Amino acid sequence: MQNLTALSLKTEQGKLLVLDQTLLPHRQQWLNCSSVADMVGMIKKLQLRGAPAIGIGACLLLACRAEQGASREQLRADAEILRAARPTAVNLMNNIDSMLQALTEADYANAVVACAEALFIEDVALCQQMAGHGAALVQQGEQLLTHCNTGGLATAGVGTALGVINLAHQQGKNIRLWVDETRPLLQGGRLTAWECQQLGIPYQLICDNMAAMLMARGQVDRIFVGSDRIAANGDFANKVGTYALAVLAQYHQVPFYVVAPHTTVDLNCPDGSVIPIEQRDGDEVRGVSGAFGQTGLDKIIWAPENAPVFNPAFDVTPASLVTGWVLDTGVYSQQDIASGVLKQFA
Repeated sequence: MQNLTALSLKTEQGKLLVLDQTLLPHRQQWLNCSSVADMVGMIKKLQLRGAPAIGIGACLLLACRAEQGASREQLRADAEILRAARPTAVNLMNNIDSMLQALTEADYANAVVACAEALFIEDVALCQQMAGHGAALVQQGEQLLTHCNTGGLATAGVGTALGVINLAHQQGKNIRLWVDETRPLLQGGRLTAWECQQLGIPYQLICDNMAAMLMARGQVDRIFVGSDRIAANGDFANKVGTYALAVLAQYHQVPFYVVAPHTTVDLNCPDGSVIPIEQRDGDEVRGVSGAFGQTGLDKIIWAPENAPVFNPAFDVTPASLVTGWVLDTGVYSQQDIASGVLKQFA
């Protein structure tokens, strides 16, 4: 397998390395991922995160194992375990299905490697195409807002929503970006802020509950978010808190866009009500752990230790609240979606 490099993934001499995103922004540590158990653990711990990056990472691991001599049957079993590692992110399932098809080839090992490489290269291209379509919407001097992390850390390429924002910045549009911290795991505060500093994007970090004030003051011109799954009717799942932003955007008449590759479209989901929503550990809400606190303590708890917690990782935004869907194939309106334009991705 050729050496491939992304912001959060890379292959070197047949080995897969994953950047531990739980340690960012203060520490950059690459982890060796050599087994299915390693990959599943990294996905569940969010050491590897972002729907496109999860899918690509799982496929690269299968390619490494194929090169190391794993049998067709073992790779099939591995693929099924990986496919179930993150229930909401459909890119993982779509990519694994492509790898399962490659396993039917006579020379399955080379077919699996070629498929993983092609998926990586494809995602880089899809990100560039999304960035071009989305940046064309941004006007000179606009104040933008985003939620969670949708940059290079979450994809093989430049990202989805943050890729759009970065291209608008590179085009000299003199933008300013509001970055939601994104409770409870602070992907905006830790990851998007870090990427913005690396890219030179002018940004300010805000608590999630400050977005309404900014919209009321007229200080948000456009919102771009990512997605882990888009249903056939245009409803979409994204990091929890996205739905609240969409409601606020409609009330304040702020254009609201979802940015995702066509691989995020799931035509088997007729609407958002059937998108599975992952429930995560309550400790994520009761406090913080590991590098988050940066105090030398393993865990900081601010709530009662036995406080009951509701902790969905994602929420679903209905299509009626979306101004436009920015895909690699173009920008689609509500009328486009209602006419069944997403069916082209069947």
